[in-house]
Amino acid sequence: MELFDLSGKVALITGSTKGIGRAIAEEMAAHGAHVVISSRKGDVCEEVAAAIRDSGGKATAIPCNISSKEALQQLVKSTRDTCGPIDILVCNAAVNPSYGSFLDIPDEAFEKVLGVNIMSNHWLAQLVAPGMIERKDGAIIIVSSIGGLRGSSTIGAYNVSKAADMQLTRNLADELGPHNIRVNSIAPGLVKTDFARALWEDEKIAARYSRGTPLRRLGEPRDIAGIAVYLASAAGGWTTGQTFVVDGGVTITGG
Repeated sequence: MELFDLSGKVALITGSTKGIGRAIAEEMAAHGAHVVISSRKGDVCEEVAAAIRDSGGKATAIPCNISSKEALQQLVKSTRDTCGPIDILVCNAAVNPSYGSFLDIPDEAFEKVLGVNIMSNHWLAQLVAPGMIERKDGAIIIVSSIGGLRGSSTIGAYNVSKAADMQLTRNLADELGPHNIRVNSIAPGLVKTDFARALWEDEKIAARYSRGTPLRRLGEPRDIAGIAVYLASAAGGWTTGQTFVVDGGVTITGG
């Protein structure tokens, strides 16, 4: 357990009131971290934090709209003031407001995708990096997607943003590595979350996706949490700049 022990660590996790973000928060708390639950709605953040505390973990709710740089600055400040220095940053929150041809996407929708899915991660990394550099320790995890490895005629903007997150990971890892700060990304396949509900709630679509996956099932949020714990802990101490595909094997078959 020492390799995966997060005791005494503070983990700030965006988009952590449901789905993958919540699963990561729950597992990190189970491994000893003090997790900061953050999304736009304060009451929902507190509900999730309370559930983690009821299970014996440490959790604090700090709501934030990550599309605002000023709000992110306040999020980081509030986390430090309330919980202490940030040891782990998980950039999980994302949006996908456009479905259809990339050639037809409105400027406003494209700008929103780029702003939330890329810029907010960039801003957060800028905000937490100085403290990590000072302590010569830290882990930053960006939740990307296998969409960043593929083209798409329906979610092109989202895929562009997720590919950019992979490159952001590599750039940050190169720059922060000499300070013993690891930066990695996770690229999930189709996971049964609210974000992807339109795909997996349709039984025919879900069955088709499952058949094209070597493990013959869709992912669950908890399937992504384990790799996040690994990357945040001593177990991942010599791992940086990588994108970990967790997709049941679908990308190896083209399914």
